[in-house]
Amino acid sequence: MKNIAIIPARGGSKRIKNKNIKLFYGKPIIQRTFEIIKKSKIFDEIYISTESDKIIRVCKSVGLKSFIRRPKTLSGHKVGIREVMQHAIKKLDKKIDIINVCCIFPCSPFLNVKNLKKALLKVNLNKKYLVHAVSRFSHPPERRLLMKKNGILSPYNEKNMSKNTQSFSPSYYDLGQFYFSHKSVWFNSSKNVKRVGIEISNWESVDIDNIDDWSFAEKLFKFKKSKT
Repeated sequence: MKNIAIIPARGGSKRIKNKNIKLFYGKPIIQRTFEIIKKSKIFDEIYISTESDKIIRVCKSVGLKSFIRRPKTLSGHKVGIREVMQHAIKKLDKKIDIINVCCIFPCSPFLNVKNLKKALLKVNLNKKYLVHAVSRFSHPPERRLLMKKNGILSPYNEKNMSKNTQSFSPSYYDLGQFYFSHKSVWFNSSKNVKRVGIEISNWESVDIDNIDDWSFAEKLFKFKKSKT
């Protein structure tokens, strides 16, 4: 077995109840993500890492069949994805031969097959690469403003306010959609990891963090569907 995908899906969600299995445009959102991963045809197996019986039931009903039971201690909102992935890889390494691992978050209905394939090509170039989706800031973060409780604004850096936007190099942020790498990267120190970005447009991703994000994402998804 060469390439595997792991979807980390814990049961608890503070801002959106049952977020990982909530219906998104008629289907559990994790099913939307799973269908895209499966369509890519680059993974030998797709696993769900979860502590939730409810998530397992829903996943089984939509065709997911491989699960990694994670302990409750790795299911809190403060637990990092690195720890979750290390646990999953250690479990799987006892059973199967793994080369590359892609961590794909369950709320990724805008995940694109072509971007997963691009990421795999880069991973195969270098075992130290951690490839993930990024998007460009529409405005230079160097010119950002800070706001006090009373609404008063102040520049983060006064010197940058007199510069025009063309003076700054493009900046990018992590979309938190997927992380693709050789399995060893999850156990490497950060200094030995080379991050590589796959640039994704704002139309290809929405960070679903609250109910407003969810509503916007469904409308955008519906719009994109109508154009295909």
